[in-house]
Amino acid sequence: MTPAPAEPTAPLLLEVKRLRVSFAGKDVVRGINFSIAAGEKLALVGESGSGKTVTALSLLRLVQDADISGQALFQAPGRSGDLLSMPERALRGIRGRDIAMIFQEPMTALNPLFTIGNQIAEILQLKEGLAQSASMRAAIELLADTGIQEPDRRARSFPHQLSGGQRQRAMIAMALACKPRLLLADEPTTALDVTLRGQILDLLGDLQQRHGMAVLLITHDLNLVRRFADRVAVMENGHIVEQGSVQNVFARPQHAYTRKLIDSKPERDPAQASAPGPDSPPLMQARQLRVAYPTSLPGFRGWFRTGEFVAVKGASFAILPGRTLGIVGESGSGKSTLALASLGLLKFSGHLQAAGQAWSRRTFDNQAIRKVVQVVFQDPFSSLSPRLTVEAIVGEGLRVHEPRLPLVERRRRVEQSLADVGMSEALFPGLLRRYPHEFSGGQRQRLAIARVLIVNPRLLVLDEPTSALDVTIQKQVLELLQRLQRERGLSYLLITHDIDVIRAMAHDVMVMKDGEIVESGSAQDVLNAPRNAYTQTLLAQG
Repeated sequence: MTPAPAEPTAPLLLEVKRLRVSFAGKDVVRGINFSIAAGEKLALVGESGSGKTVTALSLLRLVQDADISGQALFQAPGRSGDLLSMPERALRGIRGRDIAMIFQEPMTALNPLFTIGNQIAEILQLKEGLAQSASMRAAIELLADTGIQEPDRRARSFPHQLSGGQRQRAMIAMALACKPRLLLADEPTTALDVTLRGQILDLLGDLQQRHGMAVLLITHDLNLVRRFADRVAVMENGHIVEQGSVQNVFARPQHAYTRKLIDSKPERDPAQASAPGPDSPPLMQARQLRVAYPTSLPGFRGWFRTGEFVAVKGASFAILPGRTLGIVGESGSGKSTLALASLGLLKFSGHLQAAGQAWSRRTFDNQAIRKVVQVVFQDPFSSLSPRLTVEAIVGEGLRVHEPRLPLVERRRRVEQSLADVGMSEALFPGLLRRYPHEFSGGQRQRLAIARVLIVNPRLLVLDEPTSALDVTIQKQVLELLQRLQRERGLSYLLITHDIDVIRAMAHDVMVMKDGEIVESGSAQDVLNAPRNAYTQTLLAQG
């Protein structure tokens, strides 16, 4: 049974009754009830697959091939009615004007062939009837309203020319173009670092108050809910299992699933305290590591020479056996560039050694190091080949580093590596013959970890290994990484913007800003007594 919605304190803007959404006869939203008052901020919380996004898209009938039933009663002057049964022409007048949506990934939601300004202006021309010149001026004003620097220049930019935070602000400007009464925000900060996440959230809160609009925030980030929402509704398997004020639900959760979500914060393994100390020889060591990219110079100077952009400016660090070095910073700080250089995938200057050997410009000479140093990428869905089976993906390293291994022994090693990450034939029938798309995000990340473990590495570079995962799955993957470190003595170079992940995993921490290391030391010292103002800001935002 769906819990009764808490009584709103303002007139209802939207009342959803018995909403049911199914695909090919299978229900994914199972008769839920909730309401949003005018000017209210409601958070819809749950793991991937719980039905959050489908619920929001169904309100505007944007879900293809879905059977939708129930009622979504919208109350707006001159445009009231049931969103689920009104004619398409009437609903088209509400979309974008009275109800707007911010999508999760702006890079895929924005048209790559048109400038940001043109895309915002198009909405104003279609919905408000503005002339081309007036709509472009209004688009620039909207970009300025969202805090984008140099809005006139950014309006002439294409989506790929903007940073992640700028693209998200452009999406917000587009959604707010017609001053909607209700904003549907689908995971609007998932792909952003901690500082940008806070900025976008503050921006949404400020714009919500100024325009008096209601917001339906779809998220799995409980910190965002605490900071932003008035009320929260918790979804599990298509049901709303609990809803009420944020204060009451978080202080006194009634449902077991709600308690599970709240208790899913990453925790530190007590056994990590016994990791090797500073006297152990480093597994990877860098001194004055510098990475620069060539850039074109303006004017006639670019005919004769090129400039450079320095992404990493003289970084020095050491990673000891069995320990985790966490690198934290905003997008563009140089974290991922440093990781790629550490893997020998970027040209660099300075000194860098892994397992006592320097990276060579000759690929064959690096094969011994590549067996010692492996990488787990941020998005397992894009890093795992969709054309290969699990057996081929996990066994790939053996074909490179142990090509003469008999087929029977190779399969045994594949099965053992999968078992080490908690995946077996008993749990997943036909496991070795399956493909990546047949698994969830957390399961795919386990496959990515099994793929690197099979060659018995000593150092793993973890590039945002849990940022795309739900809080409960994130906790499971971090616990797996902690167990593997404890059992195998692995070292980790952990790249992340999540302070909670750093607290749970890191023994040592480096803080990067604009390519420079602004603070470094033991995790205890840096996290509990930060000296640098930038570090203090990151910790406060996290």
